[in-house]
Amino acid sequence: MTLGLDSILGNHAFVQGLTVEQIKTLASLATQVAFDENQIILADREHSSAFYFLVSGSVAVELRSARYAVCVQALGPGQIFGWSALLDQQDTLFQVRAREKTTALRIEGTTLKQLCRTDPQLGTDILQRTLQVVASRVRATEERFAEMCGIRI
Repeated sequence: MTLGLDSILGNHAFVQGLTVEQIKTLASLATQVAFDENQIILADREHSSAFYFLVSGSVAVELRSARYAVCVQALGPGQIFGWSALLDQQDTLFQVRAREKTTALRIEGTTLKQLCRTDPQLGTDILQRTLQVVASRVRATEERFAEMCGIRI
């Protein structure tokens, strides 16, 4: 089964540029998961525990309050979510909900953090790529709030 995950992960945009060996290492830690339409994958304010590589379908990254949820960003295949699982004792900042039947590869956050510590080169690559994702989420949040305030961007 790992061979199949190697192939799936090897085609994922997030890992492009990593070595075959690095991709195999990541794939060996991954499990494939599936979500139904409208299923909450990550609830905001809960302890973050896993890092996801989106393979098919799509998810909505939402900022939620007691009265409403605002879609900050829609993600599709080749993107990742669950980045806060790389941080110690970090609650999720956004809710992530499947917009349709969706599949992803999941790596437990504690396992991925340990890999980053034991393989500094891979850890650096993963953290740099993740920081780009975090910056994109901040930018998407800013743009969404600007829209809500009537500011055209």
